[in-house]
Amino acid sequence: MLYVLAMAAVVVGVDVLFFRHHFWPRLTVNVGIVLVFGAFYVRFLKNP
Repeated sequence: MLYVLAMAAVVVGVDVLFFRHHFWPRLTVNVGIVLVFGAFYVRFLKNP
């Protein structure tokens, strides 16, 4: 649960700081952030 909250905080922080009025770049970066968090989870945090 903490991992999902951290991901949401990063997404919202990047949105507010850098891409407030740009829809497509914001969407692209948000998808990228979620993919990076997902890859990190699968690689390091998932139980074998």
